[in-house]
Amino acid sequence: MSIEQAKKVLRIEAEAVAALADRIDDSFDKAVQMILNCEGRVVVTGMGKSGLIGKKIAATLASTGTPALFLHPAEGIHGDLGMVTRGDTVIALSNSGETDELSRMLPSLKRLGIGIIALTGNVDSTLAKNSDVVINVGVKEEACPLGLAPTASTTAALAMGDALAVALLDKRGFKEEDFACFHPGGALGKKLLLRVQDLMHTGDDVPVVTETTLIKDAIFVISSKKMGVTAVVNTSGKLVGVISDGDLRRWMEKTEKTGENLLTKKALDIMTANPKVANRESLAAEAVSLMERYSITCLIVTDNNTKPEGVIHLHDLLKAGVV
Repeated sequence: MSIEQAKKVLRIEAEAVAALADRIDDSFDKAVQMILNCEGRVVVTGMGKSGLIGKKIAATLASTGTPALFLHPAEGIHGDLGMVTRGDTVIALSNSGETDELSRMLPSLKRLGIGIIALTGNVDSTLAKNSDVVINVGVKEEACPLGLAPTASTTAALAMGDALAVALLDKRGFKEEDFACFHPGGALGKKLLLRVQDLMHTGDDVPVVTETTLIKDAIFVISSKKMGVTAVVNTSGKLVGVISDGDLRRWMEKTEKTGENLLTKKALDIMTANPKVANRESLAAEAVSLMERYSITCLIVTDNNTKPEGVIHLHDLLKAGVV
């Protein structure tokens, strides 16, 4: 019974959101343009469950390039309307369009010359009649079997808020770099903000040998630098290859069969030529992607002249929370 009820709820809410697509018209475009032309902030308001949805819409707008805040209408009619100033735009949410607290705010908003966008399920309501743009987010039925608890209606309002936010994001040409500025914390911020140069090892910590370095000496460099790899450079200091722990193991197996002495070979003899490298300006997340693609755990960071200037290990990326 519970499973069937859950499926019914999801079907009703999915249908409610899908029905909105057929209602997108000039009103939506007008709302987007009004917000784009807004010289102040977008003030989102709504009571009860609509208010909770309004808070999420305000947060999504703010994080995608549209300055926004939430105003509780009950607090608004008791002084917090002072938050709203000329040049702002209000998005008001009310399924019935007759929410008392919202209706009591409307005259003050009108006196301030504030543009009002209504997200309502009743296009003939007081809110709709006093708004500059009306977006119909009405639903055929609530998912609540009693038809009382806001369910499909709040889901529809939330989806329309997301549609507005994404349309505005697109119109503003909002890019990944802009998004990163508003999300410096947590895993998302690390993926979007941290660059290779923030995590790479430099200076004496970079393992480097020349093409003519004997393998016995290269092994010492690999071990002492604790990166599991060393860069190999030519006489001009440019990167020509790398020697990894894996290369050493493979060559040990090979020389055991041939009877050769691995330790007397030179770096040039066993290195992997044309290795994958990183750029200091690249996102750390891009370095992770490169490592995953080629099943490697370390990247040499080269400058514009292909000279090694750093090294970044998968462990560094793990510790930073990029992975």
